[in-house]
This record gives sequence, C-alpha cells and structure tokens, in this order.
Amino acid sequence: MDPMPLLDLATRLARSAAYAIEAIRAAGCAVDEKRDGSPVTEADRVAEALIVEGLRAATPDIPVVAEEEVAAGRLTECGALAWLVDPLDGTREFAAGRLEFTVNVGLIRNGRPWLGAVAIPAKGEMFRGIIGVGAWKQDATGDRAIAARRPPPAGLTVLASRHYQGDPKLAPFLEGRHVAEIIYIGSAEKFCRIAEGVADLYPRFGPTMEWDTAAPEAVLVAAGGRVLGFDGMPLAYGRAGYKNPPFVASGA
Repeated sequence: MDPMPLLDLATRLARSAAYAIEAIRAAGCAVDEKRDGSPVTEADRVAEALIVEGLRAATPDIPVVAEEEVAAGRLTECGALAWLVDPLDGTREFAAGRLEFTVNVGLIRNGRPWLGAVAIPAKGEMFRGIIGVGAWKQDATGDRAIAARRPPPAGLTVLASRHYQGDPKLAPFLEGRHVAEIIYIGSAEKFCRIAEGVADLYPRFGPTMEWDTAAPEAVLVAAGGRVLGFDGMPLAYGRAGYKNPPFVASGA
C-alpha cells in the first residue's frame, strides 16, 4: 500500500479541521466537561466529525478510533491498520486562549505508528511524516524536509507539559544531564519541535492516550527521533483502553 496518498488524506483533513477550529476560536465557544473531568468544546466536536467522516468515506476498510467517540462510548477495534484521531490536542490551552494546541491524525500499522499529520492551527503550521520515508513541515514559507538534531554543545532544550508544570519527577529525571533550558508548553507541539530540530527531549510522566501520540510520534520518528517507554521499549498501539505508559521523546 502506497503511504503517500494516505498521508495526503490525513494532511487535508487535519488542515480542514484546523480551519474549522480557528473559525470557532475567533467566534468564541463554551467549555464543557466530560465524564472524566477533562474539558471539551464545540471545536473538539466539529473537528472530530469533519476528520472522522472524511477518513471513513475515503478509507472505509480502515477502522477509525477518535477521542470524542471513545468518550461517548463508541469503541472501535483496531485491525492491522487503524486511524487514531485527536481532533484538538491541548483543549486546556485552547480554552485558556493560548496557541499551543494541535490536530493529530495518525495511522498505525501492526501496532506501531506508520504515518501522521499534525496541524498547529493558531500558528499556521503543518507537520507530516512517514516512518522510513521522511518528515516535512509546511508553513507560510513553504514545504521543507525536517530532521531531529543531535544535542548541541550548549545543552539540551527540554520540553515539558504545561499542565504538569512542577511535576516532582522532572528534576530527578534530568539530574546529571547537561540542560540549557526547560520550556513548558502544551499539546503534541512538543514532538514537532523536536522533529524540526529546535528542541531535544520531552519526558512525559503523566497520562496520555494513543490518539495523543500516534501522529506526532510518526512525525518525530520519521524525522530521525524516537519515542520509548521508561522500560526502553517502543510504545505499542491498538491496545485495550488506548492508554500509554510514561515515555520519553527525544531527538537524534
């Protein structure tokens, strides 16, 4: 199966969802609470409907697992191939008026990410990747290949979750490492900054779901980085419950 048309599909739908999210952001919307206490907005729902409908129409034989559908009780079994969709990763940032939120459309194959598109709507950026082929960034300056970097002599740029700022696990984890700075930001944008070579390390101690990480992991690994659990093993996808263990995303 040629992955490029599938990546083009993911990119087109992520971009359409990004436009819809930006229109809703400009108009303003209320923030509701899901059963697990996490926030959800009209932007989450509209973006997910747009992406899911597009994927099911274009690839009816590939299952689609999407965050808001799962939250509503719709559970879809993954096959050898499956789409994992987070229509608005970083809803807390979106609701707070910050710009650090993404649209994640990833395709897993045999339990591992294969390709993904990650849009950053408020910044006009699109990151795409196919593992084993390459990774690219689109913005106002055009479309170009990207690659993760080796840590510079000045030290590591570490990205950490804004929502878990002050996590007591971070300092012990970084002990003994040459760290230049720690930057706290939300969403899957952290993976993208490592993929394009402007940051080096993202340790995640708190909970995430597979739809949070499938697309951005595909971008990062395609760019020469890696994502490993604290046991040193790659993350597995398509598991019951869709919950990730803690992990570390890093550059080259």
